[in-house]
Amino acid sequence: MEPKPWRERLAEEERLLEQLRDLTSESAARRAQALRDGVAELGTVADVARDRGRSWQAVDQALKRDAKRASKKSATTTE
Repeated sequence: MEPKPWRERLAEEERLLEQLRDLTSESAARRAQALRDGVAELGTVADVARDRGRSWQAVDQALKRDAKRASKKSATTTE
């Protein structure tokens, strides 16, 4: 059996990378929501970070990235 042509293999890999980017983005959004729920329950970003054994900066940055992604997504869907 002959191997697939390189163009076909490349196209398949690009489709897989796009799927992975989508899955990663969706997972990050769900994670950020869970972090927001944690902040609502525990009171502060620092409390969530302590509970999870993370730095408060890591939790804060995850929330900021999600807010930026959400505002970017809403801006592109309203135009």
